Amino acid sequence: MNPKIGIIGGSGLYSMPGFEAEEERTVETPWGEPSDPYVVGKLAGKEVAFLARHGKGHRISPSELNFRANIYGFKALGVERILSLSAVGSLKEEHKPMDFVLPDQFIDRTRGRVSTFFGEGLVAHVSFAHPVCGQLAKVAQAAAQTAGVNAKTGGTYVCMEGPAFSTLAESNLYRSWGADVIGMTNLQEAKLAREAELCYVTIAMVTDYDCWHPDHDAVTVDQIIAVLHKNAENASKLVAAAVAAMPAERTCKCGSALAHALITDRKTIPPATRAKLELLVGKYL
Repeated sequence: MNPKIGIIGGSGLYSMPGFEAEEERTVETPWGEPSDPYVVGKLAGKEVAFLARHGKGHRISPSELNFRANIYGFKALGVERILSLSAVGSLKEEHKPMDFVLPDQFIDRTRGRVSTFFGEGLVAHVSFAHPVCGQLAKVAQAAAQTAGVNAKTGGTYVCMEGPAFSTLAESNLYRSWGADVIGMTNLQEAKLAREAELCYVTIAMVTDYDCWHPDHDAVTVDQIIAVLHKNAENASKLVAAAVAAMPAERTCKCGSALAHALITDRKTIPPATRAKLELLVGKYL
């Protein structure tokens, strides 16, 4: 199988219902091991690769995730588009628990995470003004309607470090910025997907109102997990509808994101770095 569509399952989603002819594939990357073996199979009649972001059994903390290995592994499998499912807290009354949000912007509040494949003698600066693939976002929105899932398009995702949830002051600060949802994982995925020239969209599943809300100021993991299980069913329906409706061709600019991003004189790129990044930049060198 040669999957063109990748799915990242977040908290509460460690497998994808409806998979047929599935098989596990272990991918070696220059950045170590991905979170889990990729599960490759057919969904809605199309070849798809699924990765449990936190590993089966939820073993890996957001700060411990090997984002580079996860995204590179999809690229190595031949994936061109990634649907990323993520549990989030809501920063607005209008985004209720059990709602989905398809954010189109991010704010990075993480500390010390690696968000690039580049360095070690090869510098690249990709455009990231619009971090989500517009074509893929439209597919996800239409799929939500098909699946009967309440999903709101647009908005800002605050990516915090974690693993502790926000303080009340932080939660109110993000609300004052006009942000919509808060999570711990998707900013790095979006940046690396852009560098890997993959289309990327976040499907954010609201579990709670974060601590700014008087009814949610002491939200517990147990409460969140209960909502996660309910969200998982809707997420599976949405993803299946999105895969079924996925256009064969990409009409966006994601597939050429590096065309004008490499700034280093080609003659000075160290051979080891060139070899390490061949999968990503080979066509430009």
